[in-house]
Amino acid sequence: MSLLNLSRSSIITYDGTLVRLVYDPEADMLEIFFGANEVATGIELTDHIVLRLNLQTKRAVSLLLMNFSILAERTEYGPRSHPLTTLHTLPDEVRAVVLHVLTSMPVQQFLKVSHLQVSPTERMPLTYVETQPMGVVHG
Repeated sequence: MSLLNLSRSSIITYDGTLVRLVYDPEADMLEIFFGANEVATGIELTDHIVLRLNLQTKRAVSLLLMNFSILAERTEYGPRSHPLTTLHTLPDEVRAVVLHVLTSMPVQQFLKVSHLQVSPTERMPLTYVETQPMGVVHG
């Protein structure tokens, strides 16, 4: 049985939430836990981003970022954006909760949401991973 090589740290977000960051360098996967872990529903936002949330309390439980180094990569134009490809497949009430959670603290400190105006009547939601220094590190 091999030992896992995980990097762990905790920070306090801008809104005072204690957040645990667990990074697996071999899998290039970062999971961000918002407070206590609890039963949650996983919502696949893209092929590489999963939001786990409690639909009853409308609280983010964690954010899983697979291929983190690619998601967080900066380009000559700024952060690499990723379309939120599955939002349109969610039931309206679930989509509303997901969008609220994504655009609220503490999730919005790590994942930013915007949109591309595809046509005068169609918008494509986009996201990018925020990699600037965040909160107070607790180790």
